[in-house]
Order: sequence, then C-alpha cells, then structure tokens
Amino acid sequence: MQNVRLSVAWLVAGVSLCALGFLLVTGQPFAAKAQEPKRFQYKIVEVLPDTQNMQTKLNEFGASGWELVAVSMGDMTEPRLIFKK
Repeated sequence: MQNVRLSVAWLVAGVSLCALGFLLVTGQPFAAKAQEPKRFQYKIVEVLPDTQNMQTKLNEFGASGWELVAVSMGDMTEPRLIFKK
C-alpha cells in the first residue's frame, strides 16, 4: 500500500514538473512581452486670446485625436496651445 502511495506521489510530482516545464518553454504566463516604445506627435498652435476662438481650436484638434497637454502664454498676448497625439 505504501508503494502505491509513493508511486502516486511521484506521478503527481512528475506531471507538475512537466506542466511547469511546458509553461516555461512556451513563455506563458511568466514571460513579459516586449512593449513597443510609445511614440507621440506634438503640435503647437497660436490662437487669438478670446474664449470663442480658443474653444473652436480646442474642439477642432480634439475631434482629430489631439489632446491638449499645456498652454503657454508667451508674451501674455498670444496663447499657445500645445497638443499631443
């Protein structure tokens, strides 16, 4: 009876090691997949300093997939909208 238990234990250990080996060879789920570096485009747009003009530009670029990331005031008379895509 003890030989049967010992054989079952060895069988379970062998199956477990085979499963672990298979996972290591196939790379699942342990391998971290290489990620492609993110690439961004930037666009700087000078706008007139009135609310309606700025809103129009924001909506225009937002509809094209651009995200506003900063506003630079420069000399305080010509705001620059900085977009990222």
